[in-house]
Amino acid sequence: MNFQTLSLYCEVIRSGSFSLGATAHHISQSAASQSVRQLEIELGATLIDRTKRPFMVTPEGRKFFDACQQLIEQFEKVKAEITQQREQLGGVVRVAVIYSVGLQDMGFYTQQFNTSYPQAKIRLSFLHPNEVVDSVVNDEADIGILSFPTPHRSLKVIPWHDEPMVFVCHRTNVLAKKKVIVAKDLSGEKFIAFEKNLAIRKAIDRALRQRGVRLEAAMEFDNIETIKQAIAIQSGVSILPRTSVTREIENGMVAAVPLDMHELVRPIGIIHRRQKLLTPITNKLIEFLQSVKR
Repeated sequence: MNFQTLSLYCEVIRSGSFSLGATAHHISQSAASQSVRQLEIELGATLIDRTKRPFMVTPEGRKFFDACQQLIEQFEKVKAEITQQREQLGGVVRVAVIYSVGLQDMGFYTQQFNTSYPQAKIRLSFLHPNEVVDSVVNDEADIGILSFPTPHRSLKVIPWHDEPMVFVCHRTNVLAKKKVIVAKDLSGEKFIAFEKNLAIRKAIDRALRQRGVRLEAAMEFDNIETIKQAIAIQSGVSILPRTSVTREIENGMVAAVPLDMHELVRPIGIIHRRQKLLTPITNKLIEFLQSVKR
């Protein structure tokens, strides 16, 4: 027994015809008759007396029809209310996001969100991590999305997801053929690092140091995009979040190998001002992002 079958039954009773009920539900008359018969089997009662022409509705059939009518009407009412609420829920949400997350994911997420909330307008700003924090603190953005979010007296941090880190090199590098990279494999490689003041650099240095490896950076950059470009022209190797190199791996520009450093992940969080009352559409966006499966 399902909602579609109940709706079909009501249509048959209202129209007084299996044929008309079937047409309204775009099925054959035989299929409509079989569906109603299956209802009768499940209920253990005769709903329609088919020996009469036209058919007659039994007392049990009339009682069941009234109950189904109420159920369908209530369903349609709630459906209309939800649809109306969704369509009316709108407004602007200002989102400050770091480049590596914004360029990789936010365009797709924005499209998905607008499918459910067409009246919403998402304004994205791509910034460096410290600029994301400043933007939210100064109320230039409603929410911020960044890696390695740190506690702040003015901000609330909502964990989003953790991104595993991987070893990334040019596809012709001999290490590209390994199944797992250990810290000592990096010795002698030209390492392209993040700038020292970035949290991701500190996390990578700490993981290597705990394994007795200290690397001298051949180059230092403040963003993932530039590091990927350097790797693509064979200027060196690096350690990057796996999700940030998905397209480059698919295009054959670089290779990524898992690391024997399972604790090395990049946490991504959502931030907003503690004392700020978020708009309903901003809360909906946060709920949507948290529901995304990665």
